[in-house]
Amino acid sequence: VAALGGGTLRLPSPEFPEEGPPAEEMVEVKIEVPELCPRYSARYLWDVKVGPSPLWMRLRLERAGIRAINNVVDITNYVMLELGQPLHAFDYDRIRGGKIAVRKASEGERFLTLDGKERVLDEETLLICDAEGPVAIAGVMGGLESEIEEGTERVLLESAHFSPRGIRRTSQRLRLQTESSYRFERGVDPEGTILAASRAAALMRELASAKVSPGVVDLYPLPFKPRQIGIRPERVRSLLGLSLRDEEMMECLRRLGIEVREEGGRWVAVPPSWRFDLEREVDMAEEVARVKGYGAIPEEAPLLRPQETAHRGEERLKREVRQLMVSLGFYEGITYSFISPKSLEALRIPSGDHRASPLPLLNPLSEEQSVMRTSLLPGLLETARFNLSFKNEDVRIFEMRKVFLPGDGLPEERDALAALAMGCWRPRWWKEKGEKVSFYHVKGCVEALCRRLRAEQVEFSPAEGIPYLHPFQGAVVKVEGEEVGCLGRLHPEVAEAFGLPGGVYILEMDLPSLFGKRKVAVFSPLPRYPAVVRDLAVVVDEGVPAEEVRRLILSKEVPFLERVEVLDCYRGAPIPEGKKGLAFRLLYRSPSRTLTDEEVNRYHKVVADRLMAEGITLR
Repeated sequence: VAALGGGTLRLPSPEFPEEGPPAEEMVEVKIEVPELCPRYSARYLWDVKVGPSPLWMRLRLERAGIRAINNVVDITNYVMLELGQPLHAFDYDRIRGGKIAVRKASEGERFLTLDGKERVLDEETLLICDAEGPVAIAGVMGGLESEIEEGTERVLLESAHFSPRGIRRTSQRLRLQTESSYRFERGVDPEGTILAASRAAALMRELASAKVSPGVVDLYPLPFKPRQIGIRPERVRSLLGLSLRDEEMMECLRRLGIEVREEGGRWVAVPPSWRFDLEREVDMAEEVARVKGYGAIPEEAPLLRPQETAHRGEERLKREVRQLMVSLGFYEGITYSFISPKSLEALRIPSGDHRASPLPLLNPLSEEQSVMRTSLLPGLLETARFNLSFKNEDVRIFEMRKVFLPGDGLPEERDALAALAMGCWRPRWWKEKGEKVSFYHVKGCVEALCRRLRAEQVEFSPAEGIPYLHPFQGAVVKVEGEEVGCLGRLHPEVAEAFGLPGGVYILEMDLPSLFGKRKVAVFSPLPRYPAVVRDLAVVVDEGVPAEEVRRLILSKEVPFLERVEVLDCYRGAPIPEGKKGLAFRLLYRSPSRTLTDEEVNRYHKVVADRLMAEGITLR
């Protein structure tokens, strides 16, 4: 505000009488890990009267989201908000031996924090200890045994500088974020510890009738070294697109407390101790822009030369898959890579399945996003439920992203495709009720996908052991005998667990396995001679799949048999109960001449005889 308004920043300059024994005689400080605690300052106060804070201070703290406790604790929080330096007040009479040591915790060491919880620490946690044991987790939270209470008369006031990385790690591991750790994680002014301690001491003398001992115990094993940054004025002008005079740029930086001097024809900027975020020349250019105002920067369209992005290898194949799914009427969704463990339980995945052991996050945002996904289905099912809550009953969505399967050490990242369809495949309108999504719609999508990727010998067999598929409406997809995915109707229990209706159909494909089956395109000339079509009807047991009969027809080479298609499946009179009728269409064609009916009938009889030899009845 002072920089923008051209004013002068006036920080508090606490002045107060000091009396009693010197602070150095009352407390002894030792820093064992200076790389984690570059500075530790402490003041000693006595004859303190603990009580409620004045109304004005309580209101200011509460408006900032901090609960008022008592005058001593409230003053430390007030100064933290005022100067950005976290402070901590100890009951001096509970500091055993009058000694403070900053050290690392031992592996498995336990400590009772102010919130009444016992924390198990590791050897990377920084502790504030007295002569006998820990009294605070450095930069995070104090201990219950040394807190300020109503009967406290002597106070040891801590004002320290801790390593941001160390505090961030401790806070994340303990899942404990406080106002203090929030600021230490982002960095505080290493030169501001004494000012903050003196400001708090002055307020305690005023509001808690405290007496302040002379001096400050200040250990500073790693003093702050100002950073020197070279600046080229012409480079700053080029980055900002502004025509600024050198004097204007210098004035902008000096308003922010940045010292600027000229050395050997170039500028050297020295940021103040509280601006540890300034590291490079571009940072200085940004500071100039902040003071001048971003609105002063001219708006110009960047000069870019349009060029087509090259898509190679698997990225090109993914692009083809994405285009195909969109052409089939699906919308692409992007869901979180983090899911809830309960969603895997809702999929009925058994404990022995490797997908039931996802990688947990060390510091999850919530229980709903606490593990890495091993399947894309939970995200799609949640998306479908969200759409259903807004009365969108016709949903077709897909996602093509990575799943994270358990492995040795880090999880295995595999590209996967999952899709979901429910409601109407063909929309309703005034003349028609619409066509409901069925098993054959998602099966057709998989067949179209395999055709696009030129995967051959695609087979569909009944799904067994896939817990989230309907026991009688699921299929495993195999290409050249290798399983590459599955499809079918969602199991009713899974649908109920996710709050979805019964008619939900899904498909899952393992893309690396599918891409590995892709064949090189081979072009053949258009047929010059007509095909001859023959239909064949058979009666088989209810449990015999049509694909099994089709494979039997193709099991031995039949001259000029080009294609076999399933034409119909019929149940009812005159077909006996427990049986079904299947109709197949066989296409015969010669590449060099037109086939005669006699030839085709002879070849067709070979097929019929083969089926009858296997015990299949012809109709």
